[in-house]
Amino acid sequence: MSPDNHFLREIHRRAGNQDESRFPFSVPAIRGLDVLRVDTPVTFFVGENGSGKSTLLEAIAMAAHLAAVGSADLKQDESLDAQRYLAYALKLVWSRRTARGFFLRAEDFFGFAKRMSAMRSALLAQLAELEVAYADRSAHARALAMLPAKRSLAELEQMYGADLDANSHGQSFLRLFSSRFVPGGLYLLDEPEAPLSPQSQLALLVMMQEMVAQQAQFIIATHSPMLLAYPDARIYSFDRGAIEEVPYGELEHVVLMREFLNGPERYLRALSQ
Repeated sequence: MSPDNHFLREIHRRAGNQDESRFPFSVPAIRGLDVLRVDTPVTFFVGENGSGKSTLLEAIAMAAHLAAVGSADLKQDESLDAQRYLAYALKLVWSRRTARGFFLRAEDFFGFAKRMSAMRSALLAQLAELEVAYADRSAHARALAMLPAKRSLAELEQMYGADLDANSHGQSFLRLFSSRFVPGGLYLLDEPEAPLSPQSQLALLVMMQEMVAQQAQFIIATHSPMLLAYPDARIYSFDRGAIEEVPYGELEHVVLMREFLNGPERYLRALSQ
């Protein structure tokens, strides 16, 4: 992707009268935010829980007016008042805007899968009722009556599979991505590794690579050393009180995981002491 094809290039915190004792400006990484460059196809936010990475990602999604998959409208979600407060303080610098893309929190996906499953069940029940109601009518009349529900069911299953809730969370999650990723989109993902096995994380990396080749851009908050290994990604750590770019091999997540895998007995021995 050439620089001219990036959508979102920089994130600025506007000068203003934000109350720095109020969350989220009370978080050191947010309080110290000035200008953040995101002019790469893939940018990662990494840090411990409470470090501010997810809060900033949510605020960027609001400022960019992205649709949220699996949750209520970000503008209407009362649980995101603090993130909305931060969004008002952000200025996004674009090379060109895109109306494509979405914001997704992994925690919202599970409820989304259940809603899709309930919708499918309701359509199947409607078709069964119509079958009984039109039992004495002609096949043509019965087919016309059932057509809207059949079309809705076919569209639902084409996008999300026969039953999202019956599949493993990882399979359903990947199915959602494959159905919703479109070329030229801006995608903000919060901890997408949560329902994914290592093999499924590799599959997500392949999807990302395919979409980057089609002018997509990703900003992802994650704990996953596997996702963080995406080639040439920019990685920002929130763990040291300020947002700073850190090479992959120096990330605490990566160093700890590598040391553990090279000698798990050392860590397990410490647990038994």
